[in-house]
This record gives sequence, C-alpha cells and structure tokens, in this order.
Amino acid sequence: MLEGVTIEQLRTLRAVAEEGNFSAAARKLGRVQAAVSQSIDRLEAQLGLRLFDRTGRVPVLTAHGEAVAAAAAKVEDGVGALDELVASLKRGAERTLHIVVDVMFPTQSLVAFARDFAHEHPDVGLLLFTEILSGVTAHVREKRSAWGIAIEDADLTDLDSRPIADVRLIPVAAREHPLARRQGQIERIDTSTLAQTVQIVQGQHRPETESAREDHGVFSPKTWRVVDLATKQALITGGLGWGHMPEHLVREELRSGRLVELRLDAWGSVAPRRSLVLVWRRQAVMGPVAEWAQHHLSELCKKAVEPGAKAVDPGAPHGA
Repeated sequence: MLEGVTIEQLRTLRAVAEEGNFSAAARKLGRVQAAVSQSIDRLEAQLGLRLFDRTGRVPVLTAHGEAVAAAAAKVEDGVGALDELVASLKRGAERTLHIVVDVMFPTQSLVAFARDFAHEHPDVGLLLFTEILSGVTAHVREKRSAWGIAIEDADLTDLDSRPIADVRLIPVAAREHPLARRQGQIERIDTSTLAQTVQIVQGQHRPETESAREDHGVFSPKTWRVVDLATKQALITGGLGWGHMPEHLVREELRSGRLVELRLDAWGSVAPRRSLVLVWRRQAVMGPVAEWAQHHLSELCKKAVEPGAKAVDPGAPHGA
C-alpha cells in the first residue's frame, strides 16, 4: 500500500496541514499550487484514502487525513535525523566536537572537562564556544554546535532539554559600597533604595518593545549592562555598582570579605535560582563521543554549582 509513496509527498501533506491551505503550502515549499494539488491527489490514490474534504471552498483535512499527516510528520523528522547522521558520517563522524555553554557555566568545570576529553579522546578535536542567554540555544538550533548547556531563561524553541544544576544567584556589592554599609544598619534593603544605585546587569541591550524576560531581577533604572560575567564581577568588586552573581563564582570573594551578600526585601530569605539545562536538537543523533561528553560535562557542572549534591544520572535519556 505504501509502495511508491515518496518523502516529498509526505512533506507536501505536512505543509498543507500546517499552513491550512494548498496555496500557503505551495509558497512554503517554493512550488506552484497545481504541483501541490497533484502531489496530494497521487498520495490519496496510492493510499486509497480520502485525505481532504473538497466539498467546501477550501479543502479540509478529513479524520484520515489528520492521522496520516501526524504520521507523516514523524516520518519526516526521522528522515531529517537520518540525513544529519549521513552528513556527519561523510564529514568524518566525531572528528571534531562542537559544544556551546552559557557564560554562567563554571570555568573550572570547562578546564577539567577539556583535560579529561584530551585524555579519553585524543584523536577528536574540540571546539568550545561561550554565549549569553539565547545565544546558546541559537548556536545549537542553527547546527553550529552539536549540543549545549544554556540557562533556563533562554529561548528553547524546537529544542529538547533537561536540567543539570540549579545556580544560586546572590546579590552582592563590594565591602565599601554604600549598600554594603547600609546593610549593617537595617534588616533588609528595600527596592526604593536599590533604585537609587547603579545595578550591573548581564545581558545585551534590547529595544523596549522586546520581552523583558531576560531582565528578571533588575530593580534599578540606573543600569550598566555587560555581556560577560568576568567584567560584571570586576565592576562590582571595584565598587562601581551591585548585582546578582552566581554563587559558585564569588565564593572566594565572599569568604575573604571583598564582596558582601546583600539581603534584599524583594527576595526575602530565599535567593533566586536559575537552572542550567542541557539542550539539543530534536531527533539529533549523538555519537559515543558526544554522549560521553554530555554525561561528563553535566557531572562536572553539578559538582561545581551544587557542592555535595548527587551527581546527575549518566544514564538519563538525552538526544535521540
């Protein structure tokens, strides 16, 4: 019954189902509408099923059509995964591994990972990228990296993910900063006081019309924006402002007293947390080196971010 059915026919059916009509599907596929109609006619004849109700002005999927379109989507995804696998084999499978991580990822874990990677896979090259927020997921989505580790606030559209570790974000200021001195006089610092001081914020400038989702935790209109945590930490330590920093990056400064953890009325007794998540393209095919790297980097990350926490299960499913 399926003899003669082509991937192109199934792709056409899926396009019509997603776009809602033949003309829109034709534009999406870069074909003329007549070719789309002929492709669907041939598919109906080969399957022996009526996929569209043509009694109205616009053809509408029948119940059979909806079921076949859903199955066609799965077939197309599988073909896409096969195509990606074949392409990687032609390039020389796992000759070089491309990975991207958020700037919040602990640097010491990257160093330990690179050292272990060189020992375990001496014949495989390694390209490590660092990006900020949705730059990580864009890197993976656009196939510039096989997979990545992003912050949960990033755009995860069309990607699969699973959490690795929770990063505790704590508000800090230099010991000499007015907020640090004021903290010794009051129980908690209110938002009106924060609004009068410069807050150092990590992130790229975006127009006001765009979502402010990535600016969660900004309490002051006086912001200095940086795109890397090293600069943010240097500005805060230099007394030029205050800001939220990952706890694992400022442990030594807090112990030495160079930085002071601020008690903010906005957070109460619980500091905000953000999850670091492993992200990969849906239906992506991972080779043994990529699988090993995912497991090992996830474990190193969790140990650094959550000292004493149970390591992630290396057998947890991720990547098809």
